[in-house]
Amino acid sequence: MSEIERDEAGPQANYEAFLAEGRFMLQRAGSTGEYVFWPRVTTPSGATDLEWVEASGGGTIYAITINRSRKGSWNVALIDLDEGVRMMSTLPEVETAEIGARVKARIEQAEDGPRVVFDLAAEDAA
Repeated sequence: MSEIERDEAGPQANYEAFLAEGRFMLQRAGSTGEYVFWPRVTTPSGATDLEWVEASGGGTIYAITINRSRKGSWNVALIDLDEGVRMMSTLPEVETAEIGARVKARIEQAEDGPRVVFDLAAEDAA
């Protein structure tokens, strides 16, 4: 997606285009430094000068649960990103992990397109 197309697309379309490029991006308000996630046009405090910045990829598990079905099991996790926002994702390489464990983001190709998933950080993987 070119910069002109990106300017005309909505926040969600921009986020998905970045993922398709292999980039995990977040929005940050230039005036306040406030990060937001999910993509939007304004921050909770009302700032509208949002810019796209590369996410550090680091985070901490806030909550995690395991879903089981006849097709298998998978987890759903709430991750507190180092930038101060929380996102829902999964840790596909493990069934569960400890609350507070450090994680690192990566982009994975899923049936619906690219998505951000997390792996336990090296110090918590043992």
